[in-house]
Amino acid sequence: MLASDGVELAVTSFGGTGRPIVLLHGLMSCAESWRPRAAALSGHGRVLAPDARGHGRSGRPDGAAPAPHGWSPHRLAADVVELLERTGPATLVGHSMGGISALLAAVRCPELVRALVVEDSPLDLTGVPPGLLDDMRAWFTAVAGPHPSRAELERVFGRPRPEVGVHMGSCAVRRADGWWLACDVGDALEIAAHWTRESLLDEASRVRAPLLVIEAEESVVPPGQLELLAARVPGARHVRLPGTGHLVHDADPQAWTAEVTALLEPRRT
Repeated sequence: MLASDGVELAVTSFGGTGRPIVLLHGLMSCAESWRPRAAALSGHGRVLAPDARGHGRSGRPDGAAPAPHGWSPHRLAADVVELLERTGPATLVGHSMGGISALLAAVRCPELVRALVVEDSPLDLTGVPPGLLDDMRAWFTAVAGPHPSRAELERVFGRPRPEVGVHMGSCAVRRADGWWLACDVGDALEIAAHWTRESLLDEASRVRAPLLVIEAEESVVPPGQLELLAARVPGARHVRLPGTGHLVHDADPQAWTAEVTALLEPRRT
């Protein structure tokens, strides 16, 4: 799929028929990371997952769009809207960065979004310590690669939560010098920098589609933020799943699937 600013976006189909369910991954992740969860959702519709720009098999802005606009939350949401213009109205399921894109897409084009699941998405990081991005850069640079094997990459990312290693391993690519994550650290930080400069909570709160907000017990989101989002959206539901880290859908797949399919069931085709 070619985005309106010239960036080529890859979209993976995980099967199923009927109304689309679009899975949106988080920062430095990829569409392939959804494969373990997709089978349980494919009985409820046609499951699709795009690689966000700069991630997985998708292209990056380069000179196609002026920085930093090419990495902004609203540009990422526009990519989702442009996909929905092709697929028709869909349920959006977004983790972290993907949840931000889902919310902004639903505000921009409510007629294209039937329902949303937002999982552990930070909507306001404007109050975080100024060194956060530097810390992220140091950590991502240290672990992104190269690794001698996919197994070693998974081991590094899997401390202390093994599901993180497996998740990131699904997004690894082999290059001449070893295994890397399929996202440039600088590109990821361009995206994250927007979150520290602009609060998106008020805008996201204008969503009026059915909304399920899932929060990790060990969340990366400032306390109370996701609960506040749900409180502002009429009829929204907020759940916090015990024992989970940021990758809630991989930390407790059974509970996550039960929550998501409960939202999908009334809309089954």
